[in-house]
Amino acid sequence: MTTSILVAGATGDLGRRIARELLTHDTRVRVLTRSGSSAATDLQAGDPRVEVVEAEYADPAALDAAVAGVDTVVSALSGTRPVIVDAQRALLDAAVRTGVPRFVPSDYSADYRQIAIGSNRNLEMRREFAADVDAAPLRATSVLNGAFTDMLTGQAPMISFSRHRVLFWSSADQVLDFTTKDDVARVVAEVALDPDAPRVVEVAGDRVTAREVAQTMSELTGTRFALQWAGTTGSLSVMSKVGRRFSGDAETFPAWQGMQYFVSMFSGQGQLHHVDNDRYGPHAWTTVRDVLADHVAGLGDAAGGPARVAA
Repeated sequence: MTTSILVAGATGDLGRRIARELLTHDTRVRVLTRSGSSAATDLQAGDPRVEVVEAEYADPAALDAAVAGVDTVVSALSGTRPVIVDAQRALLDAAVRTGVPRFVPSDYSADYRQIAIGSNRNLEMRREFAADVDAAPLRATSVLNGAFTDMLTGQAPMISFSRHRVLFWSSADQVLDFTTKDDVARVVAEVALDPDAPRVVEVAGDRVTAREVAQTMSELTGTRFALQWAGTTGSLSVMSKVGRRFSGDAETFPAWQGMQYFVSMFSGQGQLHHVDNDRYGPHAWTTVRDVLADHVAGLGDAAGGPARVAA
């Protein structure tokens, strides 16, 4: 039977990927967008299985109409407290009121369940909302995937490509969990269609240390990438608190939030301990090496010459 899935946040980067993956299955995808937004129009692309519905999160009646009748609500919303806590609460309440049996919250992160209070704003918001999800009378599944591998080539300044350095905090041998956005989207689609999915599904496309990342970059480029100790996770945490005090909480991904995420990863608090990559069958996961190799090759193309990339 065709399964009906509502995706909130489908116009965002990850949300688009999730919607695309869902459409590789026997599904109908309902895209929730705010009133007057045209960003979801291109998601239809003439596909009769895609329906765009409009609703404001402050309008319970409109939300009820939007989610009514679907089998699963998938949230890919991204933002700060007004989104991750308030908007998702409204979405969850609508799902409960209309009898939607399953809900997938917008987690897609490291394990927020063990992090210290005050150590990571974005993960703590997810933990706060998880309490609402646990109390709701429906089945819910969170997907935890570590960090997005894609961010290693830009947004997460762990690798200094120009200075041939790989930064680490506290220990270069701390295991770090990474999964690409495409692999996360594939798992989310499988979870959305799995009525027996557990409360949490943990996946990691790759698990590497900073030491291994430096070795990989050295092999890919033919230039030695050295490890650079950037301090302890404690000192990084202090730096993030100072940055937060000066810049405030308005931004979704300020520099200090990135610092907090590295604290969660390099301290081991956010590490995944129950990874089940084979839950939905064998899959060729995209590794950290794969992502870095593509990036190095792109740098060579931009420079007008070949880059050395080892297989």
